[in-house]
Amino acid sequence: MSRSTAFLQVGAIRWARESNIPFLGICLGMQAAVIEYARSVLGRSAATSTEFVSPSAPALVEGKEDVVIFMPEGDKARMGGTMRLGARTTLLQPHSLVHRLYAEHLGAGGREAEEGSGGGGGVLEVDERHRHRYEVNPDVVSDLETAGLRFVGKDRTGRRMEVLELGATTEERRNGRQGHPFFAAVQFHPEFKSRPTAPSPLFLGLLRAAARERERRAGGEKVVKM
Repeated sequence: MSRSTAFLQVGAIRWARESNIPFLGICLGMQAAVIEYARSVLGRSAATSTEFVSPSAPALVEGKEDVVIFMPEGDKARMGGTMRLGARTTLLQPHSLVHRLYAEHLGAGGREAEEGSGGGGGVLEVDERHRHRYEVNPDVVSDLETAGLRFVGKDRTGRRMEVLELGATTEERRNGRQGHPFFAAVQFHPEFKSRPTAPSPLFLGLLRAAARERERRAGGEKVVKM
């Protein structure tokens, strides 16, 4: 992925977030969403990813801040064998959009987490396939969450961020508004397990949100039934 393509994604994500356009980020899309939020909302204009600044090239921005980093267990000298590959378990927190989507489709890989496994209390376990070398920097998670970006899915250690959502702002909650119609991103690849007769809950959720938003903008005219 080129730097220019990645930063075009950052601009598109900001437009979707600020314009209430339903958005689902996958893998790099989640990382780009974190970069966009850090820049636009936290005011960290130098936020970037380790992936986009090579040792042989000058930093794209002065005083860069890596909000996305190379996974600590990786070995940059062995790029062919450093990917985090295959099915991994993600724990989804209750009272979140993505938890609700998977809970509605337990046959799509979701199950109630057991106490002592990092779950319990309504936490849902889902197994999805991964293919990545980079992750959200754990050191910036607290600041992002304070600013309204919720990390609602993590690995069993609780250190690796795997699902994010955009929470309603304080002003939106005060005014009784729900916030963004659909803004979610995942580090895994839901398309790997999605099938025509058993689509990923994330894809269904995105399409339904897009249909509702299209209907709303059309003045209540029914656009599609799903």
